[in-house]
Amino acid sequence: MVRLTRIYTRTGDDGTTGLVDGSRVSKADGRMAAIGDVDELNSAIGVAIAQLPAGPLRDELLTIQNDLFDCGADLATPGDDPQALRIVPAQVAQLERAIDTLNDDLAPLRSFILPGGSAAAAAIHLARAIARRAERALVAAAAGAAINPEALSYINRLSDFLFVAARHVNQSGEGDVLWVPGASR
Repeated sequence: MVRLTRIYTRTGDDGTTGLVDGSRVSKADGRMAAIGDVDELNSAIGVAIAQLPAGPLRDELLTIQNDLFDCGADLATPGDDPQALRIVPAQVAQLERAIDTLNDDLAPLRSFILPGGSAAAAAIHLARAIARRAERALVAAAAGAAINPEALSYINRLSDFLFVAARHVNQSGEGDVLWVPGASR
């Protein structure tokens, strides 16, 4: 169990931050950029949750928020410590099942869609865009450090889940805003 008694430590005033193993890295390190993007993604999902009624989608998003904390811990733990908290294949598989469940009720796409519709769907679309950025940050971090490939798979699958979830929230796709190529020409 985590117990925080003091929020500030002053140890980061020099532009570094501590990893789980006690090592320190620059706050500009690629690993830290990925952790920051995952944190921002988690916050965006919280905004979306605040706009949803109680139900299965809200519950799934709450599970995802916990998974994203696991992902942050995974990214903050360098090395191959077998006791480290890591994203595991079962978490990726759960996202795939959730995607399939939501997608079963959606009308097929007739066009690309704009990120909008209802306020809740727009918030989910924003989270999806942040998930894509987090994925790019994980790929960049993996170029310089060992990153758990399951964490990358999880974030990749999460952007797919959020796309389908936004469509689900938009009355099973009926409220989607369709892209009209060249509409303002």
